[in-house]
Amino acid sequence: MSLRTRGLTMSAALVLALAGCGSGSDATPSAAPSSAAPQPVLVMKDPWVKTAESGMSAAYGTLMNTTDKDVVVVSATSTASPKMELHETTMVDGQMAMKPKEGGFTVPGKGSHEFKPGGDHFMLMDVTTPVKPGDEVTVTLTLKDGGTVRFTALGKDFAGGNESYQPGAGGSTGPMTMG
Repeated sequence: MSLRTRGLTMSAALVLALAGCGSGSDATPSAAPSSAAPQPVLVMKDPWVKTAESGMSAAYGTLMNTTDKDVVVVSATSTASPKMELHETTMVDGQMAMKPKEGGFTVPGKGSHEFKPGGDHFMLMDVTTPVKPGDEVTVTLTLKDGGTVRFTALGKDFAGGNESYQPGAGGSTGPMTMG
């Protein structure tokens, strides 16, 4: 074999070897990743929290259940308030009032549950970090099965029905009047 032929043969072998070390974008993967990231059980759509300097506030949005089974939210915590409660709004003595939701909120399988002003909501009982427009507040929900779901709510000014979130005669365990 001539020196030139030997050089071309080695160059071709080198090119083929380097091609085998490429990015592999054309290669077929040998196996799928062993642990794909699990899909979250609940996803919060359009989360926001009412701005507040101190005192009480509330977080809202729509929880979407990605599973076929009902999921129960039993408690919540946030970065803006050390104490949170799950609240529903009901009629008490002819007035709309907020009260803690016994047993938590059930989000039906493949369904949703809306949290909105004047309705169900996550009550921040003692805002220790002011929430200003555009601020991000992390909320962690605890589920009945012990799992957790975290979402980030955006601070938003909202006067709504001029809700003041003042405790009623029963304190945090009794109804709170709105207005």
